[in-house]
Amino acid sequence: MSGNKISKAKSIRRARIFTELVISAAIVGSCAYIVKGAFDRATVVSTSPYFDNTDIIDEPPVEEPTDPNQTIYENSSVSTKDKFSGTLILVNADNQYFSTGQEDLVSVIEKNEETGRTSFGAYDYSTQLLEIVYEPMAQMIDDFYAATYLDDIIIYGAYRTYEVQEQLYNDDLAATGQSESTRVAKPGYSEHESGYAFDLSKLPDYDYDGTGEYSWFTDNCYKYGFILRYPEGKETITSIQYEPWHFRYVGLPHAYYISTNGLCFEEYINLVRQHPYDGEHLEFTDESGKSYEVYFVASDDGSETTSVPVPAGIKYEISGNNVDGFIVTVYNDEPAVSEPVTEAASGEDTADTTDEEDISSDEAYTEEY
Repeated sequence: MSGNKISKAKSIRRARIFTELVISAAIVGSCAYIVKGAFDRATVVSTSPYFDNTDIIDEPPVEEPTDPNQTIYENSSVSTKDKFSGTLILVNADNQYFSTGQEDLVSVIEKNEETGRTSFGAYDYSTQLLEIVYEPMAQMIDDFYAATYLDDIIIYGAYRTYEVQEQLYNDDLAATGQSESTRVAKPGYSEHESGYAFDLSKLPDYDYDGTGEYSWFTDNCYKYGFILRYPEGKETITSIQYEPWHFRYVGLPHAYYISTNGLCFEEYINLVRQHPYDGEHLEFTDESGKSYEVYFVASDDGSETTSVPVPAGIKYEISGNNVDGFIVTVYNDEPAVSEPVTEAASGEDTADTTDEEDISSDEAYTEEY
């Protein structure tokens, strides 16, 4: 009996051990299967491009070389109302001249006496121009005399007050019976009120048509900074008939470009407006090889001042256009002057001359101006 009991107990123990071994084997097999499945599904991950490779040499960035010829610009604060001043102001039927009351005027006859010039004259002592206009005008007429030996040129019309211009305009309307004039600018809208314009005539009959030897002025005026203000063929733009006697000072580079490109002043002002500071500048070289840049800066009409970018270290001039902003002229071949140049007409107030002498000298005009 006892032997049978022992054998039975052994059998039960063996069965339990066998069962445990089977269960353990099943667990191990399951784990192996899971591990194998995970391994089979795994992919190789490539090295990140952002991996910090310590073998790479950390070199400083290469700086682009600076162009020594590149123009550097700085801002110049300009009074916004100065857009109504300067040698490039456009005065016409649409754009009124706003007098500063400080025009720096000189008598042509007095300056002739002062400089000893005898190659030309003026109607009387009240014939005035801005002082900056006198010398290039006088030099031009001196050179005309040297080329032709004709000394019969006379300055017949120059600066006028508003009152004189008004009288001339009304007289022309009365003579023609028209409601508007194409010969006389409206008062307030005449270039003669600015002091930048003058009319040529000749003695003894004051009859000047710019033909023959006198065509020299039309052909050469740009060399002295002048343009023929109302050229033939541009009447629909200027609203003034062809006037071979009427010249306007705008400065050398502008006169060169206007004349050699067959433009009138209105066309040039519009052209410059298409060349803003932050766009392509108007670049040209004159016949002597001097290089210029011209660009436009719109006025900040909501502020008392306008920021105008100007080149550093190079000569420049700022002029208003009398419409909507400023024109900057850069003289690429010339160093900067000691003080920035603006072209507003200023000086002593010599413009309040509405006396009878002024009026009488203009009453004799039969041409416009």
